[in-house]
Formats: sequence, structure tokens, C-alpha cells
Amino acid sequence: MKVLFAVSECGPFAKSGGLADVAGSLPKELKSLGTDVRVILPKYGTIADQYKKKMKKIKEFTVDVGWRKQYCGIEELIHQGITYYFVDNEYYFKREGLYGYFDDGERFAFFSRAVLETLKELDYFPNILHCHDWHTAMIPYLLRADYYRRTGYGSIRTIFTIHNLQFQGIFPREVLKDLLGLDESYFHPGHLEFFGNVNFMKGALVAADKITIVSPTYKQEIQTPEFGEKLDGLLRARNEDLVGILNGIDDDFYDPSKDPFIFQNYSIHNIGKKAANKREIQKQFGLKQSASTPLMVMISRLTRQKGIDLIKCVFREILQEDIQLIFLGAGDYEYEEYLRQAARIYPEKLRVYTGFNEELAHKLYAAADLFLMPSLFEPCGLGQLIAMKYGAIPIVRETGGLNDTVKSWNEFTKEGNGFSFKHFNAHDMLYTIRRALSFYHNKKTWGLIVKQAMEKDYSWAQSAFYYNQLYSEVIARSETHVF
Repeated sequence: MKVLFAVSECGPFAKSGGLADVAGSLPKELKSLGTDVRVILPKYGTIADQYKKKMKKIKEFTVDVGWRKQYCGIEELIHQGITYYFVDNEYYFKREGLYGYFDDGERFAFFSRAVLETLKELDYFPNILHCHDWHTAMIPYLLRADYYRRTGYGSIRTIFTIHNLQFQGIFPREVLKDLLGLDESYFHPGHLEFFGNVNFMKGALVAADKITIVSPTYKQEIQTPEFGEKLDGLLRARNEDLVGILNGIDDDFYDPSKDPFIFQNYSIHNIGKKAANKREIQKQFGLKQSASTPLMVMISRLTRQKGIDLIKCVFREILQEDIQLIFLGAGDYEYEEYLRQAARIYPEKLRVYTGFNEELAHKLYAAADLFLMPSLFEPCGLGQLIAMKYGAIPIVRETGGLNDTVKSWNEFTKEGNGFSFKHFNAHDMLYTIRRALSFYHNKKTWGLIVKQAMEKDYSWAQSAFYYNQLYSEVIARSETHVF
């Protein structure tokens, strides 16, 4: 079974968020199951030289972007047993960042065509093209609208994964012809038209053979007006083709027993050694070195989605508790500035690191007693999975993947691996934080919660098995109709 992942980012080469973690980890797990998995992504200027030096140019050709013909080079790199293809075009991809440019529509229209043209150039036609988020969403659509009629393309099936429905790739009507090379017949509500614009993600939702969502709960949520981002009607229409599969984490990279970034390695069998990490982080951040004071950490983008507004509402009440709190992340300026000011007001309890630092993130996971993740919505979430792997107990809102992975502690049945609250309400969150703190000082109870958090399998193994089953099901389908 041959599967090609088409992604806009992939660890360890280019990363802005969780998509890169998924694209970097899932193919390795699928390969261990016997699937021939390859990955194609843009060759960004930010990719480290250590990887660029090992790439080998294997093809050069041109790609039609509307009326333009743009250069495309394909470079190959085999890394950890996986074959990666990098789409080279310096005009589009040799930049300081991955996204956020005025011409992102053109950049990823080019990338979508380049992926499809690469198959012909390499004479490599996978059974499954597995595309991720809006940047690659036009690939399934263009395949059905054009390429299925061409030699070699007719047997390809497509899977599209929604990592975050909020980001859809919405552009003016003119891109239909100018960038995608499609005529006006495709501009109607049954295809790409979206409130007078062209919606790239909608293209995949219309065209893909199956649509996967990164958690079962998020699959249900996005079929409602509240979380459907104006696509809930289409998603309900395709309900039978929606599949919720939880993400996992790379349990080699996130393993406190051998993590090279943390101060002291430990495992579920010698959890007492975790305390050294807390002590060193308190020292590093200039906080009082106290084993008895619970340390709560939040590692997150600082955006409305992540529940920062809830924290602002009851920040004073949180910091009145016997607690230390560290934030690591970057995002909206108003949230960054609010936290910086709060840190000046509460120098004994609060520290803020604005930006992202992978090594520091690992150190904080290892040091934390509690991990705060009060998201407005969370398709899957990786932070809570990593936190539990490191014995940091999550406090989450019951949404998306948080609801699927964190089971609130029940003192009567002695079951649970964290604490949760249902409504997006600041005082519900505050109550849950206080509830968690009330159990923290009972060493026997807290030890049981930590044990139950750490012993669960958060790897990609089960998810990869489900993906393989889905691939086989889709391959067995009869021929897909062209548009």
C-alpha cells in the first residue's frame, strides 16, 4: 500500500504548530506497520542546512499557476527511513516564515499543482494521497476536476485531514481562474463558492473520498453551527465519510526517562526523581524553591482559542492561591502584554516567557505539577498528552480532543487522569483549579492520579492502525467520479 502525505509543514524540517508534529511522527508509525509512506512538502528557506545539504535534486519542470508557468524542482531526502520530497521554488518558499504572506493563495495553489505534477514526473502514483489542512486542500479537488482523466491518476484515492477548521484558505473569486486554472462552472455552492469567495478547504470537503478529523469529539462539534465555521451544513451532508481519529505523540521524542533536554530523567517507576526538575525550573525562573508549592504551567499559543480570556477574568483569584505559574508561548499582542504586566504585579508567583523554545518546553513539562489548557475549542491538542506523559496533571475544558483524552478525577471511583470543566466559563475553570489543588496535598491520592496519567499509551500506534484500516477501505472503493 503506497501513501503520499502532502503537507505544508513537517517536523523536524519546518514547524509552526501541531501539524508538523503529526506529519513528522505518523508516517514513521505507518511504515512500521508495513505501509510505504512518503511525504511531500515545500522546501522552505528556514529548513536547517544540516538537512538541505543532504537533499538530492531529482527533477526539474514547470507548473501552471493560472496563466503563469513557474519553476519547480524536486529534491529528495531519506530521513529515519522515510522518503521526503521537497518542492523547490525560491520565489514562493525562500522566506523567513511559513505563512502569513499576502500571496499565500498563490503559493499553495502552486504547491497543490506541483504535488500532482510530481507524480507524473517521478512515475510514482500512490494508492492514497493524504492531504492536510487548507494548504493542500485543493489537491483532492484538482485531482477530480482535472487529473483523474490523465494516465496513472485514475486509481488514486484521497484522504483529507482537518486539523483546525478555523483556517480555511478563503480568497477572492478571481483566484479560480487566475491561480487555479478553473473556469466559472466551479464557482457555485456545490463546489468552491463560499459567500462570494473561493474556499480552498471546501474543495477538499467536496472532493476527498474520506475526511478525517483529529478527535471523535471534534468530529461532532464541527457539524454544529457553533464550531462549524459556516461549513457545518456541508460536513453534516458528508457525515458518513467523516472519521474521528485521535492524534498521538512521538513517544521517543517525548519520554521523560530518556529526554536529553530535562534536568533529571525519570519514569513512572521512579517518579520521585521528577522533583529535581521542578526545583531547577524554580531556580532558573527565580521562583521560591518549594517542593510543597504546586507549579502550574501553560505552554500555548496566546490566542482566544486557547482560553486566555478565562484566565484574565479570574487571574487575581488564581494567584491568591498557594501556587506558582509559568507561561510559555507567543500570540496576540494584547495577551502577551497582559501577562507581562501581570508578572510585574505578582513577581513572587508568576513568570512569562514570550516566544517558543523547544528545550524549555520539555523542561517545563517535566517540572510541572499541573498543566492548564482551558481551550474554547481544541481539535485534538498535543499539550495535554505530553503533559500526562511527563506526570503533569492537565486541567482542561471538555472540548474536542481534550474531552477524548482527559478523564476528570473521581474521588469515589478513584478513576481519572486529570481535571476538567464543561462550560467556557471563568468561574467553572477557577473551581476546577481549586479542586485540583485540594487533591495535590494528599500525596497518596495525587500519586494515584499521576500514575494513571503516565501509564496510558499516548503513542501513534493505535491511531496508525486505524489510518491503515481506513486506507484499505478507501482503496477498495469503486472508481471515483470526476467532476
